[in-house]
Amino acid sequence: MIFPDKPYVSLETPDERMMATRDPRRFLARFPAGCILDEVQRAPDLFSYLQEIIDAHSEPGRFILTGSQQFGMMEKITQTLAGRIGILTLLPFSVSELNEGTYLSGDLNQVLWQGSYPPVFDRKIDPILWYDSYITTYVERDVRQMLNVKDIQLFQRFLGLCAGNIGQLFNASRISNDCGINHGTVSHWLSVLEASYVAFRLQPHHRNYRKRIVKTPKLYFWDTGLVIRLLGIENASQLRTHPLRGPIFENWVITELMKGRFNRGRRSNLFFWRNNTGLEVDVVAEQAGRLMPIEIKSGATLSTDWFATINKWLSLAGNEAINPTLIYGGAIPWGDGPVRVIPWSDISTIADAV
Repeated sequence: MIFPDKPYVSLETPDERMMATRDPRRFLARFPAGCILDEVQRAPDLFSYLQEIIDAHSEPGRFILTGSQQFGMMEKITQTLAGRIGILTLLPFSVSELNEGTYLSGDLNQVLWQGSYPPVFDRKIDPILWYDSYITTYVERDVRQMLNVKDIQLFQRFLGLCAGNIGQLFNASRISNDCGINHGTVSHWLSVLEASYVAFRLQPHHRNYRKRIVKTPKLYFWDTGLVIRLLGIENASQLRTHPLRGPIFENWVITELMKGRFNRGRRSNLFFWRNNTGLEVDVVAEQAGRLMPIEIKSGATLSTDWFATINKWLSLAGNEAINPTLIYGGAIPWGDGPVRVIPWSDISTIADAV
């Protein structure tokens, strides 16, 4: 839709992929004005030949390269196309995109349960069926390709353990013990989850304010629908009383903030802050040397107790703090006080500003 005049070629098609790998010059000669190459990671040797064409023709946007996984692709890009390419990370739908398409439910539990992957909405596929298929194809294809995992059930157990630890400090030793694999395997498997945009680690902020701070990252997934399916939750109603509903909502808020950054072509500026006494701010956004604290609460009824942590942090941060914000699971915004309160449905107003 964005480039309607460009020819589209999917390298998932065996014939196209064979031509691209066996005779790349002839393959690219078919598109003198450029084209869209989808699933380009399937033919990474094309990048060297693309470099020649791009160097000979200076106009930008001649080729649009897209792919659903980045195993090995980014290394090839940085080797051959450095300085010649712009990179956009496209995550599942954001709240503003779902609103624009009139897909956003007014029920927070339904929003969390459905997740944000496009096929659930534009093809109206049952979330359970789609996520089960996604997990199977991801494990069977991508993981087998990269890790040569012989025990698929063991890797699926690892996925489930990671889902059960969202919002917590990442403890590789505990997951290693629970899963029955060594520490190095945990680190390697997690790096694959990160490279395939299944999970990510949110890093702690370094500012200590004369107190010792935690230096261990937290684990999150890029989509709550996937987390919920890995946890075995069958419908949105079961989520209401689930013990991990709070971390799942926190996960959802953080990924929405990430989407706001990535959709504007910017890198993440998000961290969390926690000291050794347990004082913690869920998100700290760096903005030109100043820090925007964001607290996340899944409850629907505003409580004055929710402001205690952020107020303590504000007393430590002093003039470095800007725009303290609390995002909660309710429906009413509140602006009377030093901390602005944003309902979950208005999160795009924050995501576009962090």
